[in-house]
Amino acid sequence: MPVANVAVGPGRRTAQDIEGKGTVRPHILKGFRDYLPAEMLLRQRIIGDFRSLFERHGYEPLDTPAIEYIDTLTGKAGENEKLMYRFMDAGEREVGLRYDLTVPLARVAAMHQNDLPMPFKRYHIAPVWRAEKPQRGRFREFWQCDADVVGSASSLADTEHIAMAVEAMVGLGLPGFRVRVNHRAVLEGIARHAGVPADRAVGVYRSIDKLDKVGRDGVHGSLVESGIDEGAAGRVLDLTSLDGAPDHVLATLRGRMAGDEAVLVALGHLEEIFSAVGAFGVPVARVTLDLSLARGLDYYTGAVFEAVVERPRVGSIAGGGRYDGLIGSMSGQAVPATGISLGLERIIEVVREFELVTVPTTTALTFVAHVPATRSAAIEAATALRAATIPTDLSLLGHRGIGDQLKYASRKGIPLGVIFGKDESDAGEALVRDLATSEQRRVPLDGVVDAVRDMLGRDDGRVDVAAVAAFAE
Repeated sequence: MPVANVAVGPGRRTAQDIEGKGTVRPHILKGFRDYLPAEMLLRQRIIGDFRSLFERHGYEPLDTPAIEYIDTLTGKAGENEKLMYRFMDAGEREVGLRYDLTVPLARVAAMHQNDLPMPFKRYHIAPVWRAEKPQRGRFREFWQCDADVVGSASSLADTEHIAMAVEAMVGLGLPGFRVRVNHRAVLEGIARHAGVPADRAVGVYRSIDKLDKVGRDGVHGSLVESGIDEGAAGRVLDLTSLDGAPDHVLATLRGRMAGDEAVLVALGHLEEIFSAVGAFGVPVARVTLDLSLARGLDYYTGAVFEAVVERPRVGSIAGGGRYDGLIGSMSGQAVPATGISLGLERIIEVVREFELVTVPTTTALTFVAHVPATRSAAIEAATALRAATIPTDLSLLGHRGIGDQLKYASRKGIPLGVIFGKDESDAGEALVRDLATSEQRRVPLDGVVDAVRDMLGRDDGRVDVAAVAAFAE
């Protein structure tokens, strides 16, 4: 099959030269993605919002290796471990890619417990990997945006995370979201009260957590299939389906399970959360008690929560909970901990669905066009604009006409062009042009920066130079 020539020049080869020399068809693994600039600008904007949210609440940044020893990652996350990427490295060590950011945090806390002031509040924004079936909002490589508190058993830490989830959703303008809250000890108590044998309790959590997906009949069938008798399965569903205002449901459970001390402590924890969440400015209607919520990770021990939206149907967009036993499994000492994870990929799906966030299509605000005779003046102007914190793209197309250069800038979405043509240079001037409207000004060379600032700062909703400069940082 004929192969077209590629552009050639000194030292370059044609496609025929390359053909047959071991070239590889460009392709990508299923469930993984390239992020082109338009996608990255949106992702960076949302990540920046989350970073600001975490730091406003006093959390500090942390990073950890993408690869951990396999014994660090196993025995802690239940079904998620089946999706782990694990392999033998060149040193014949059995290792795995992290599948969440919580287990690496537990390892850090266990290793550095004498160096970290407690409570330790950290945030971590980074990719994780799970070999699961790709679908909308679910990928094999995806980013998590986590904040955790290590060393505090206070319900205030759990409440703050629920409030942060709401703050993140409100900040992006996500419509129709709600945060579901429950407690793992309440679920355990419901299983005991219903007569489920202790060795079957984990099956209850995994089945009941799918109630909103498969319905009551589907969960009932799943419970029976797992070895729970029909009567116990029915009692589990009756209790987990209790509905109403949180204080009413919690009071009902107190009455029905008055002799179960562990459940009473957990109910008290939930009462503290629901009584305090309003003080964070959270609309009460946004936070609901859902006794069917379990969350899939085995390391949860206390309050758990999950944020969901009505549409698009992408699953939970944020979640978290208390995991008081995880760090102790590595350090040998009991250390309470609780956290939140914002699901970046799914949140982006919602943002796109409703077109909630507008970001620039490029990082540059100004494009400096020139011809060979004006190259030096163009370089000086671009340098001055950059020094003034105005992101500027200096044309690399000076061998082509000014018109072609400006078409390139318009295609990228750059709002302003600074033109150094031969006539302007002879007059000691430059043209500053709005590339959308073609409005332009002729200014002296020492007035380029002020003219650009003025045109970018117009109150017409198109560009805010201060906001974009901050975003670029």
